[in-house]
Amino acid sequence: MSKVSAVIVAAGKGTRMKADINKQFLNIKGKPILYYTLKAFEACELVDEIVLVTAKDKKQYCMDEIVKKYGINKISAVVEGGKERQHSVFNGLKAVKKSDVVLIHDGARPFVDRSTIEEGIINAEKYGACTCGVKPKDTIKYVDQNGFSIDTLDRNSLFQVQTPQCFKYDLILACHEKGINEGITVTDDTSVVEHYGHKVYLYEGNYDNIKITTPEDLIIGERILEHLSVDVL
Repeated sequence: MSKVSAVIVAAGKGTRMKADINKQFLNIKGKPILYYTLKAFEACELVDEIVLVTAKDKKQYCMDEIVKKYGINKISAVVEGGKERQHSVFNGLKAVKKSDVVLIHDGARPFVDRSTIEEGIINAEKYGACTCGVKPKDTIKYVDQNGFSIDTLDRNSLFQVQTPQCFKYDLILACHEKGINEGITVTDDTSVVEHYGHKVYLYEGNYDNIKITTPEDLIIGERILEHLSVDVL
């Protein structure tokens, strides 16, 4: 049976939140956003370990106020983030205790459900690389530099990527290491494996799996929690 690790990336400052603390530590219904994220992976029986990546000055805070306080027992390491997200992910991957499959997930996506996690593991084992996501609900247009519409895209051929992004461990570790050594800049983890010629399978995620980015998202998050059981897992 495959060993499965989750790397939770929570090193960003989240400037768009306009708060005095990192967005992952803001509360929704009395508990930190990061708590809900970690608890979702803690509760999934297929996940063997969790590596948490956070800012250097928040490592002890995470251990004391989230990991120990809420009993996140699968945490195997809390590591320091890097200059960019891809460096933070690479630091997390290096801290993994030799796995077959790794799931990379945004710390500020607290409402990921069990089926999304489990499907990610299955698809990573089958295809080597995959990510969940949803079809955009809104019409998407190309826009020129003057602000005018150039074209309207077909929503049926578009995919709004979420996390977890899931991979065979050796594949994503090698691609990130090569990308950093060669100075390749990527915006997400699927991009780096695509850059080196690997296909990424896309599977259906959940519209509730939002990333908490702005103050408005906190309000939406409270509404989502009202019909989810994440907070009582």
